[in-house]
Amino acid sequence: MVSEKKNEATSSSNGFPSVPREDSPLLANHDSLSSTPKTFANVFIAIVGAGVLGLPYTFMRTGWVTGFVMIFAVAGLVYRGMMLLIETRRKLESPLSYSKINSFGDLGFAVSGPIGRLAVDIMIIASQAGFCVGYLIFIGNTLANLFNSTPIESRHYLNATSRIWGLQAKTFYIWSCFPFQLGLNAIPTLTLLAPMSIFADIVDVGAMAVVMVEDINVFMKSTTTVYAFGSFPMFCYGLGVALFSFEGIGMALPLESEAKDKKNFGTVLAWAMAFIAAMYGFFGLLGYFAFGENTRDIITANMGKGILSSLVQLGLCINLFFTFPLMMHPVYEVMERRYWEGRMRCKGRKVYVEGLKIMMKRMKC
Repeated sequence: MVSEKKNEATSSSNGFPSVPREDSPLLANHDSLSSTPKTFANVFIAIVGAGVLGLPYTFMRTGWVTGFVMIFAVAGLVYRGMMLLIETRRKLESPLSYSKINSFGDLGFAVSGPIGRLAVDIMIIASQAGFCVGYLIFIGNTLANLFNSTPIESRHYLNATSRIWGLQAKTFYIWSCFPFQLGLNAIPTLTLLAPMSIFADIVDVGAMAVVMVEDINVFMKSTTTVYAFGSFPMFCYGLGVALFSFEGIGMALPLESEAKDKKNFGTVLAWAMAFIAAMYGFFGLLGYFAFGENTRDIITANMGKGILSSLVQLGLCINLFFTFPLMMHPVYEVMERRYWEGRMRCKGRKVYVEGLKIMMKRMKC
């Protein structure tokens, strides 16, 4: 123990960074930590995703009482799960063993060793990358629907078939995100991503508020038939949608690690979850009450094509665009820790430039 400390002191005094070990923390410590408003913003953007657009349709399938109660029940369970992870991390941390546990992988190593870390890392990569792939698909389909109209109207209106430069419109828009995402994903800490999270939160809340106001206007002008309860299979369907809507549990440990006021992180998380659950619940209720049995699987489809609907969809695309680097943060940390010893994020500018060069070469071909 003494020799190890001497070696660490010598290496630090010489200015050379210490080589990460298997028990070293996944996330490096940073001097700049997130204030309470930034933490709230990061929690909000990590939780809220594209699944919110399907909540009115889910309420139609499950019944509005079942759906409303389910949203708050799932929010409570997700909050409890995130707090259990944080409490487990705090109990396992000690000066004699694991100095810092900042991620699921670190927690898996503390509990089950290298095998535990490997299993957790694989699941984190699959889940977080899966969410982000869904973001890109939604952005591509939505932009293709807005700017490249299709000659045939379909109930599944997102299936656009127009082409740009020989590519399907949605494929073109997805690849257009690539150079910008390279730059955003090179940002090393969640604290530095917080300003963009705040901007994305404002856009997202504004878009949802516009939809809810439109729902109220439609509800006041028409009479619809709604049901309070649904069948058990529909309950299972609604449970899956509700769980998908609360998609940020994988960010619990990184968010708490970069919070300046760690003692009150649980309170901030509780307020954020309560606000999100209330927003989800009323968003689903108003959408279902406005359109009844005619509620579409994506609520913006009920608004038709127009300036208002286009602005709402663009706002949601902006929100998901800036959510992407936040949700991919654990994936990059895992990959860098395992294959580049944490040095890759320090070369973010180089990666960004090289990525732009590759993109330009592909476009010339």
